[in-house]
Amino acid sequence: MKINGKQYRTIWFENKYVKIIDQTKLPHKFLIKDLKNVKDAINAIKNMEVRGAPLIGATAAYGLVLSIIEKNDLSFLKKSSEDLIAARPTAINLKWAVERMMKKLSGVNSKDILNLALDEAKAIMEEDVSFCKNIGLNGLKIIEEISNKKKNTVNILTHCNAGWLATIDWGTATSPIYHAHQKGIKVHVWVDETRPRNQGANLTSYELNEEGISNTVITDNAGGHLMQNGLVDMVIVGTDRTTSSGDVCNKIGTYLKALAARDNDVPFYVALPSPTIDWKVKDGLREIPIEERGESEVSMIQGKDSFGNISQIKVTPDGSVGSNPAFDVTPARLITGLITERGVCEASLDGLSRLFSDNS
Repeated sequence: MKINGKQYRTIWFENKYVKIIDQTKLPHKFLIKDLKNVKDAINAIKNMEVRGAPLIGATAAYGLVLSIIEKNDLSFLKKSSEDLIAARPTAINLKWAVERMMKKLSGVNSKDILNLALDEAKAIMEEDVSFCKNIGLNGLKIIEEISNKKKNTVNILTHCNAGWLATIDWGTATSPIYHAHQKGIKVHVWVDETRPRNQGANLTSYELNEEGISNTVITDNAGGHLMQNGLVDMVIVGTDRTTSSGDVCNKIGTYLKALAARDNDVPFYVALPSPTIDWKVKDGLREIPIEERGESEVSMIQGKDSFGNISQIKVTPDGSVGSNPAFDVTPARLITGLITERGVCEASLDGLSRLFSDNS
């Protein structure tokens, strides 16, 4: 997608370095950062310079490429793979990408391993672009149906950033929106700010603005009110891990949006590429590890002052204790449908198995 009119992807390989868009600097500063070794890749994931399940997976894949460039040694590569997986525990794409890379590189001689690793990392990246584009085309049909019935602007609420900045291109939750916009369908997006890191306000609104899509940033607690007053036609969110039974683990606050949507008869869709499905997990609430991030993310907030300076300020009293679970689980019963690269299905084992009989 575009930034300042120029086409970008979120990650690419160039001159032995991995290039990323440092998302901790957005929306106030656009910075391309070099990842020069595997430690840089691990830190980029931990510090959320890259974030979003698909992009984390691609970064981990390229992290193994950097590991080989740094030290072409099997034990170092194995240690690098373990450290990458440990960087963030909730998103399944991270583990999936590392395991896929390690399986591909198993038994390969040291002379050929770098080129093979590069090819596989690129394949993971290109596969994600294709998946996200098809998610958009499948989700477009839902937006078209609402538009044809309503004969007016389709109002869509989204939570966090499941946009192209969270993937390689297109995004998951935003891909149907981008396709609808390109087709000339009038859409407006309610963008949850998504505390505590404000990925909605900082990233989703930013990328929608760059594509010329009408959007309004709202506080996290405003969604239910908008639904009660008929101002939301549908909700689309992403997911960091989806269970075989259709439970969805996404950014903290997603569950509350699903409850509000159910109470107000607003369709609630989840957009996901198939690598986000964890076929080994059935009960999301009991089996998915929820990342607990530092309390400073709750007590501090970053922004730009009237002089153009970017700084952090404290918003809680000295001595206050913060809790910061990064994700919650939305049970399958609250989800209208899962939008995948192969089509739309109900949030259930039967629904997923019909689309992905080769994986279930």
